Amino acid sequence: MSEQQAHKTLSDAGRKVLAEVLGESYLARRDATNNDFWAPVRAFSEEFAYASLWTRDGLDKKQRSMITVAMLCALNRPHELKIHLVGALNNGCSKTELREIFTHAIAYCGFPAAIDALRVAEEVLKEQGKF
Repeated sequence: MSEQQAHKTLSDAGRKVLAEVLGESYLARRDATNNDFWAPVRAFSEEFAYASLWTRDGLDKKQRSMITVAMLCALNRPHELKIHLVGALNNGCSKTELREIFTHAIAYCGFPAAIDALRVAEEVLKEQGKF
């Protein structure tokens, strides 16, 4: 298999998982805004994060989503947190589980990060009709 074919195989696998986790509409919006500036990062995301990490044995997608939203809370990355909260809901996380992730984060990330994450989560839950 050529290097180009290997990248295509990984990209296709990653895009499938990306659509499952974040939704077809997210993938369509992402594709519509792709350009030569973003393309390398998005390709790496598809090949590494989604084709390689999200498909590993040992954790299911719900567990991976819970870990991801906790880490994004700790990093205080509201844009990515919003995207991955939708993914967490798609992967079966409940409103209560999300609340508990961010309540637990108070001890390890501090009140400001946890409160910001709760605000983002409330917005996403309302948008998704889950609040």
